[in-house]
Amino acid sequence: MRMSFIELFNDNGGMVTPKMAVHINGITMSPGVSFGGGVSFGGVDLANYRGKSFEVEIQNGAHVIKGIYN
Repeated sequence: MRMSFIELFNDNGGMVTPKMAVHINGITMSPGVSFGGGVSFGGVDLANYRGKSFEVEIQNGAHVIKGIYN
């Protein structure tokens, strides 16, 4: 399913926090984890994808990011 950045993450003045468990490239982030630009999860700096949409599958309660739409 296609989900937007703001459906998956809160963006609080540059700091990003997942709204639910999000999994990308072998790394799972839970709500409460905050990060800013320059922080890589599974080789991806998610803060660079503000305003984008993601291809997501739900597996074992986590939203697994499978791809990023341009």
